[in-house]
Amino acid sequence: MKSINVGLLGIGTVGGGTYTVLTRNQEEIARRAGRPIAITRVADRNLELARQVTGGNVAVTDDAFAVVADPDIDIVVELIGGYTVARELVLKAIENGKHVVTANKALIALHGNEIFAAAQKKGVIVAFEAAVAGGIPIIKAVREGLAANRIEWIAGIINGTTNFILSEMREKGLAFADVLKEAQRLGYAEADPTFDVEGIDAAHKLMILAAIGFGIPVQFDKAYVEGITKLDAVDIRYAEELGYRVKLLGITKRTDKGVELRVHPTLIPEKRLIANVNGAMNAVLVKGDAVGPTLYYGAGAGAEPTASAVVADLVDVTRTHTTDVHQRVPHLAFQPDQLVDLPILPISEVSSGYYLRMRALDKPGVLADVTRILGDREISIDAMIQKEPQEGEEQADIIILTHVTVEKNMDDAIAAIEALPAISGKVTRLRMEELSR
Repeated sequence: MKSINVGLLGIGTVGGGTYTVLTRNQEEIARRAGRPIAITRVADRNLELARQVTGGNVAVTDDAFAVVADPDIDIVVELIGGYTVARELVLKAIENGKHVVTANKALIALHGNEIFAAAQKKGVIVAFEAAVAGGIPIIKAVREGLAANRIEWIAGIINGTTNFILSEMREKGLAFADVLKEAQRLGYAEADPTFDVEGIDAAHKLMILAAIGFGIPVQFDKAYVEGITKLDAVDIRYAEELGYRVKLLGITKRTDKGVELRVHPTLIPEKRLIANVNGAMNAVLVKGDAVGPTLYYGAGAGAEPTASAVVADLVDVTRTHTTDVHQRVPHLAFQPDQLVDLPILPISEVSSGYYLRMRALDKPGVLADVTRILGDREISIDAMIQKEPQEGEEQADIIILTHVTVEKNMDDAIAAIEALPAISGKVTRLRMEELSR
């Protein structure tokens, strides 16, 4: 059968991996897809790199729009990143009647509604498996494998950089800044790590998971996002003493009031499988009403793991591009006219357990004042530790774990605790999740 011709935009780490995997496994891929899939044009600003990766076997150009306009190209693979030029290229490819495969989580999280609407109108496919958790086929699992379920919640370690940093902080007792430098030296963190360490990258991915899990439009601006830059190594150590691990989690839940959509450092019981996902690995827990909790684990980044997802999308598009539009798997799992605009809850309305750490004068009555403040707001204590003051000091750490309560109640309690004369400085607050409900 006629080969499917692919135009590759960007031949950096993931683009190079995609070319390598597709070329190396071309016979196996053709057997799966029913016809050959070949990259026939590559666009990259670095023409020398493009020629080097492709071995001179493919036409290369520095004009990505020329590839998008090429009538011989069937599928455009967008791997240049960002959400300005990438958006223009994807929309132009759709306008030209071409299917699109992308690994661009920011593009989907910010402009997915526009892109999917354009694709639906034109009758083309936009595939984005590689946009979330690299080589883990989490999009296909939620969108197709769990189609019988009412998804209740999704929680995931979906950023390898922050997971590496937190793993090193726990194992070596180092400060965030020191581990970040090591992560940059090893190539796990970018020179500007803001998107990773501030939780933005994870929030982009979480928005996509929430959309396909609950059948809601993408609305990234409503996500609560908190990174790990202010996390103290002492809290990781205390959490460990109490039987918990700290992970940067993306969490989305369907509740009676609406949808929770939040990224933040989270205490997880150390006995949970996801608490033991270390280094730069990713893992996603999905709870369906029929199947219960399911766990997906693997490499969340890297050339060939991400390329695995890109090429899988190429195979899917090749198999289904001639199928009637109404018979295809919808972009966001639910039929386009069946999406629901559920409210996204502000963080003040979210409920969770809490870890609190405060510095207090070592004198009678302090604990009584703190517990009274919590009790007045119907916040019950699950566990508590009072550390002995260091030699020559009058203050000591008090660590409290609470049962589930509403965030706004905890905000009010923390403000009252910080106002106590015996409390020094700010109260450290981390959220906790059991991930077993």
